[in-house]
Amino acid sequence: MATKRPRAKSALPRLSRDAERLVSYAQSLSASGSRIEDVYWDDLLGREVERLVEHGGNGAIETALDHLDASLPAGFDALIDIAETRSETATIDIDGKVSQVLLVAAPILAWSRYAVPSGPIKSDIAKTLEVQLRAHCAAATTDVAVAPYLYSIDQLPRDFAEVHGLARALGLRALGHETRKGPAKRLPETAPLLADTRYLLAAFVGPVGAPLFRWQENPDARGAERRESSREQSLERWREQGRAILTTLMPGCVIDLLIPDGYHVASRDSDRAIRPYAIRAAIAFLESALDVKPEQLRAVIAAFGNERAEEYRIGFTLSRNPDVVHGVVWPLFGREEGPEVDGPEEQLTALLRENGITDIVSLEQGFPLEFCDDCGAPLFADPVGDLVHAELPEETEAPRAHLH
Repeated sequence: MATKRPRAKSALPRLSRDAERLVSYAQSLSASGSRIEDVYWDDLLGREVERLVEHGGNGAIETALDHLDASLPAGFDALIDIAETRSETATIDIDGKVSQVLLVAAPILAWSRYAVPSGPIKSDIAKTLEVQLRAHCAAATTDVAVAPYLYSIDQLPRDFAEVHGLARALGLRALGHETRKGPAKRLPETAPLLADTRYLLAAFVGPVGAPLFRWQENPDARGAERRESSREQSLERWREQGRAILTTLMPGCVIDLLIPDGYHVASRDSDRAIRPYAIRAAIAFLESALDVKPEQLRAVIAAFGNERAEEYRIGFTLSRNPDVVHGVVWPLFGREEGPEVDGPEEQLTALLRENGITDIVSLEQGFPLEFCDDCGAPLFADPVGDLVHAELPEETEAPRAHLH
C-alpha cells in the first residue's frame, strides 16, 4: 500500500464518546492475533466510521487519529486504512437494487513554462472522458460518472466526510439520478505552479461483489488474454486516448497520465510521481527566464525537517553567483531508502544530471523547516548554507509562477 500523506500534528484534545469508541476498536484491531478476530474488529470499526462519514462526523475521526498517532502507531494505521476505505466508497440502494461505489482519482502530471490550469470542464468533454474511462479502465458492468472539474491538490475534498459525500453524489449520477454537476462550494484559488498534478474525479459504480476495474475481469485468464485486461494495458490505452482530450484543457503543458485508482491511493501515488516534473519545469523555466543553458546553473541540495528529514529543497543559482534565483521542494513520503533504492540525494543528483546540470552542491548539515515571514514561501540554502528567499533578478521579465 502506498505511504500515507503526512498529517499535521496539534495538541491533543479530549476525546469525545465517538472518538473514544474509534480508539478502542482500532486498538483492539491492532492487537488482534487471528484473522477471525481481525474481521470482527474490522467490521465494528468500519460500521462506526461509515456512520460518522455519512453524518459529517469528521472531527471524531480526526481526533481519534491524532490520539493514536501519538500513542499507538499500529492503531493509527488500522483506523486510517478503514477511514480511507469507507470514505471513498458508498453503497446505494435504488428500488432494491444495491450498487457499490468507488470514488476514483485519475491523476494528470503536468509541467509548463506558465501556470498549470485548473477549473470547470465542459459537459461534452466530461462525457467524452467518461466514455474513455469506461472503455479502457472500467469493468463491463461498471457505470462511470466524471466530475466536470479539473482539480488541483488544494481543491480536492480534504476530509473523510467530504470525500464520502462526493463519492455518493457522483455514484447517484452514474446510476441516472442527477445530482450537482460541479463542486458544491467555491473552491480555493490554485497556486500558479509550473509543475503540478491535476485530478479527474469519477465514480465507478457496479453490482456488489462484481469487479469495478477492467483488470479485475477474467482472473483465471492466462497469457495474451490476461495481458489484454492488465493494469498496464489499461494505462497504455488511457494514456493514448485520455491525453488527446486533456491536452485541449491544458494548453502549453507537457502531461502524463497515471492509472485511475481509488481516491486516496491515487492521490498519494501522484504526490511522489510529480516530483521529477518539478525539477524539469524549474530548469526549463530558468533557461527561458534567464536565457541560460542548464550547464550554467548550479543546484544546491539540502535536507529540511524539524526532527528528521521531511523534505529536500533544491536551490538554483547561476554557477558563479551565490544568489538563489529559484527553488524546488522535494517532499519525502515514508521510507525512501533501502538496499535496492537510492536515497533522495542520489535520486536528485541523477535527475539533475539527466537534465543538464553538472554543478551540484550537496550540503551535509540539516536545516529546520524555515519559511519567509512575509509571504510564507520556503527558504532555500545557498552554496555556503545560509537560508535565503529564492528570487529572480529584478530585471528579469518572467511569469511569476512558482514551483513545487
